[in-house]
Amino acid sequence: MTKLNPYLNFGGNAEEAFNFYKSVFGGEFSSMVKFKDMPTEGAPVSEADGDKIMHMALPIGDELLMASDALESFGQTVTPGNNSYISVHPATKDEADRIFNALSEGAEIEMPIDDQMWGDYFGSLKDKFGIGWMVNYNSTYPG
Repeated sequence: MTKLNPYLNFGGNAEEAFNFYKSVFGGEFSSMVKFKDMPTEGAPVSEADGDKIMHMALPIGDELLMASDALESFGQTVTPGNNSYISVHPATKDEADRIFNALSEGAEIEMPIDDQMWGDYFGSLKDKFGIGWMVNYNSTYPG
């Protein structure tokens, strides 16, 4: 079965962001590789970029949330925008509230979590790292 795994790029704070997400969802990182730990032939990494994240993954349920830092020294830039959201489908309304409230720390709330006209319990926000989240609970189809 095909699975979708969101992959996020950060401008140097991937580890900070993922420690925050870990505090929200729990669990342990299944992978965390820093640039200094994975030298790339022909593309030397500066000492300043060595502690930035080349790849990391946090299991959430049966899925993975993955990320890396974009390196300006490699010509990469990150521009947070409104074209990416991560849709979370908790199994209970209480869990939806817990997740939404935890992600709300320092966030821009776009739609407070509440019962919506289409029948779901839904809210959306941009977290303090500029990542868009939709939290959606549906009692007849929680996932």
